[in-house]
Amino acid sequence: MHRLITPTALLLLIFGSSAQFTQAQQTPAIDKRYTDEIKKLADQPAVKKAFQTFIDLEPQTKQDLITLTETPSPPFKEQVRAKKFAAMMKEAGADSVWIDEVSNVLAKRKGRSGKKTIIVEAHLDTVFPEGTDVKVKQKGDTLYAPGVGDDTRGLTAVLAVLKGMEKAGIETDADVLFVGAVGEEGLGDLRGVKHLLRKDGGIKPDSYIAVDGDGISSITHRGLGSHRYRVTFKGPGGHSYGSFGIVNPHSALGKAIYYFTTDADKVTRQGVKTTYSVSVIGGGTSVNAIPYESWAEIDMRSESPEKLNEVDQILQNSVQRALKDENSLKRQGPDLTVEVKKIGDRPSGRTDATAAIVQRAMAVSKYLNAEPQLEVASTNANAPISLGIPTVTIGSGGIGGGEHALNEWWLNDKGYLGMQRILLLLLAEAGIDKSGGTAAK
Repeated sequence: MHRLITPTALLLLIFGSSAQFTQAQQTPAIDKRYTDEIKKLADQPAVKKAFQTFIDLEPQTKQDLITLTETPSPPFKEQVRAKKFAAMMKEAGADSVWIDEVSNVLAKRKGRSGKKTIIVEAHLDTVFPEGTDVKVKQKGDTLYAPGVGDDTRGLTAVLAVLKGMEKAGIETDADVLFVGAVGEEGLGDLRGVKHLLRKDGGIKPDSYIAVDGDGISSITHRGLGSHRYRVTFKGPGGHSYGSFGIVNPHSALGKAIYYFTTDADKVTRQGVKTTYSVSVIGGGTSVNAIPYESWAEIDMRSESPEKLNEVDQILQNSVQRALKDENSLKRQGPDLTVEVKKIGDRPSGRTDATAAIVQRAMAVSKYLNAEPQLEVASTNANAPISLGIPTVTIGSGGIGGGEHALNEWWLNDKGYLGMQRILLLLLAEAGIDKSGGTAAK
């Protein structure tokens, strides 16, 4: 999860990266019942024991982070890390662990009643291609490596929470499903979570906690939706002089970009922040050849499904208008054709700030002496939010930076607070047994 607060440029989104651009909003008041609930949970002996366990486990948690970071997990090739993470979750004490059809790792910890299911998830994949050097280097107290923060630290935090619950003997009322999900980054298009929550045969959780990013303040409760397209104009191609008069794909693409950006600008200047970007273009073979193909990759984002669909329709209309215009200019040869392929679709939506899971997340941050900050972002939470499942994304503690860059880093500045935060929110959602929070498993 990469966080930038309220960028001012309109054309800000770069295709091919799932950088999670966030936008803060004014934080509402926290209902006192949730503040009281979190304090009561934190005062329970078993929870205090788990809190201390996270501190005691810091050396091992650091080693787990190094181990997982140095286990490559490039886009669409997460299987090696999935096997490693599954083995670590099993060793940590999960009741059952399995890897599903798309390589998601699922580790179930049974609850007393099992009437509800709470998911706690971090993503397995990184943005870095196969062959990237992922060896962790340490300078002072800081760890450097591609993917060390996003989201390998999240996986490590989820693993540590399971260890803490086991060592403290905490039993929940609801079943807890710890998940390492594939396909969060870039063209992965949330495929892991979409599969997890699919209508036919998927899991139907009662609430969903995604762990992505650092710190203990941010709470993402609004999903920044996105549509991504590859638009390809095709013609016969030919010599720039000898075939003059045939259709030119570059000319059509240029018109389409002009029509799209001109009309999209008008509708995105007011209302909910909505962005668009023509991000990658290509095609052509030589300066003295009319190209046979011209293509562009385009990204548009909004937390409003309506605004997102409006910009989407502008793109569709612009492409068809450009196609018609270019074909009307031809003097010889066949017509130009166009293919508009959707290559990314992240749903948008929100969990209301007054919802229990958001209020509890805010109360937890306050309890840990951090100022809660409500945000919109593009994370795995988009999928459950769009389905109406109470959902938030929270950080894993510590301080990080350089997400999606080769010099990515993470610093263990009281990182154990991240696990304490995840545990408190999880227990508030899952329920803890009334007898005091412990039971033999």
